[in-house]
Amino acid sequence: MMAYGDIKLFAGSGCPELAQRIAEYVKIPLSSWDIIEFPNENLFVKLHGSVRGQDVYLIQSHARPVHRNIIETLIAIDCLKRDSAGRITVVVPYMAYSQSDKKDQPRVPISARLLADLIEVAGADRWMTIDLHAAQIQGFYKIPGDSLTAFHVLVDYFLEKKLDAVVVTPDLGFAKRGRNFAVELDMPLAFVEKRRVGNRIDREALSLIGSVDGKDVIIVDDLVDTAGSIQQAVELVKANGAKDVYVAFTHPVLSDPASERLRQLPIKEIVTTDTIPIPPEKMLPNITVLSVAGLLGEVILRSHEGRSVGELFNE
Repeated sequence: MMAYGDIKLFAGSGCPELAQRIAEYVKIPLSSWDIIEFPNENLFVKLHGSVRGQDVYLIQSHARPVHRNIIETLIAIDCLKRDSAGRITVVVPYMAYSQSDKKDQPRVPISARLLADLIEVAGADRWMTIDLHAAQIQGFYKIPGDSLTAFHVLVDYFLEKKLDAVVVTPDLGFAKRGRNFAVELDMPLAFVEKRRVGNRIDREALSLIGSVDGKDVIIVDDLVDTAGSIQQAVELVKANGAKDVYVAFTHPVLSDPASERLRQLPIKEIVTTDTIPIPPEKMLPNITVLSVAGLLGEVILRSHEGRSVGELFNE
């Protein structure tokens, strides 16, 4: 017997297409509700049916408009809680504010911790996300959760290409995850090192640790925001003799001027996922979007049935 009732899936406004793909994977239709924005920009949520005692999964990515989608998430959780849902799991493929994880200068907030507190206070019982920018954010939550990775989705795609390539990380902060990527692909690893020049905060010297001469290159990262680091990394590996350049990352944040930068760079293929919908005007001809619906769908099923998630990754 299950500890909770049937699975109920709800799609927020942040990633409706991904939510539909997840529903198709688990073979359960999305439940219907109304999400209304009044003229004063206040939001109103109303369920079309009861969720009393049910195992509810709210699928909501923090895509643009970020703050509207965060508030929508909190109001939706409150709505589900007040209808006596048995358990509420908030599924956030891309978690906003994951780059604000520490007090690294005077008089600043730790916004990732604030967001965790808000999700808990709203009434969520569990959380689920993919590729947090900072792993320590898991410790901000008192409620249990699943911090997943799209690592295997990206690796499987590149394994099929059978490239003679070098994996490159655009900074040393991503070195550990880049090393895991390289090990799975059985490829050498190189790093882009950045250091400040003098006291100028806008001046950086770049150097490449490792060799890419005469090799294809796969530049890997967890997200691309304005694409500044990617631009520097692509230009550096090309200057060091790289052949074809591929860029792989989980979250296509793509804040301006990211799309224009990527369009102008000599990149053979950009490989990302559907954790964030890419607007048509930012969709480039060389972008390949892989779906994380199977990953999230499988974890939802295992969570509902009380089975190990680690077994899914041979852990």
